[in-house]
Amino acid sequence: MAEFSIIDQYFKRPSKTDVSLGIGDDSAIVTPPPSQQLVICADTLVAGRHFPLDTSAHAIGWKSVAVNLSDLAAMGAKPHSILLALSLPTVDHDWLAEFSRGLFDCCDQFEVALIGGDTTQSTQLTISVTALGWIEHGQAITRSGAQVGNYICVSGQIGDAAYGLQHLSHPLQQRLDYPTPRCHLGQQLKGLASSMIDISDGLAQDLGHILKASNIGAKILLDQLPIDKSLKNINLRQAWHYALAGGDDYELCFTISPQNYEKLLRQPLDVALTIIGEITQHTGLLFEYKGEICPLDVHGYQHFA
Repeated sequence: MAEFSIIDQYFKRPSKTDVSLGIGDDSAIVTPPPSQQLVICADTLVAGRHFPLDTSAHAIGWKSVAVNLSDLAAMGAKPHSILLALSLPTVDHDWLAEFSRGLFDCCDQFEVALIGGDTTQSTQLTISVTALGWIEHGQAITRSGAQVGNYICVSGQIGDAAYGLQHLSHPLQQRLDYPTPRCHLGQQLKGLASSMIDISDGLAQDLGHILKASNIGAKILLDQLPIDKSLKNINLRQAWHYALAGGDDYELCFTISPQNYEKLLRQPLDVALTIIGEITQHTGLLFEYKGEICPLDVHGYQHFA
């Protein structure tokens, strides 16, 4: 089947009104809103490395969009559109139908348009998505603004996806296959959060990026980690490992002053928030359990390990 036939059959749709030119030309043309900055991110998923080989095509389609929208959420941006680069070993029409359905299910839920991309043949299934979003000038939330005395907060639960990966028949596999990008929360945190990141490679490692960029330290309260009851029923240190180093959660980790946290709680929130620690003057990351320092050596996902 020809490349353009694949695009026409599975990926071509009517464009948004602010997309002057979408799929079908050499490039897409988008009209930016007034006084907005463009926020761009890209992620690549490789079969057998970023998802199990037997993952459903629908889940792969959903996740390929969701992980990129999570990066936009971590900046406080409103998602707008995506570009898709798809490398296929073979043309499997059943797989393509389900993959495109999963991709558009995620796009539709978060009001995102597919506006272009590329398809090619390869020895391995690889999906690369570039996501575009908008944010008001100067309102982007970066990793470098954390301040001493800020709360450290996370959305939802952490460790679910890592546990699901090790227990593929468990209900928590759903959290691995279908992560929820916290787009609405990210936009609510504009003007309130001092720094933010999404949790893709493990809480400890990703929080470490904030600490390095902000040149400060942190204390994490291990008994405050929001973990599923399934993790609470296993060895405590193993549960901490899933939550701190497992990755693939795609929840938001952010720092915020106590005053701004109270302001945030006055808004209607679509996900639970948990204060898991605070930003400190000392550099590095400390863990505390029941009032005592708990030495832990945790490392997140390493792409070239």
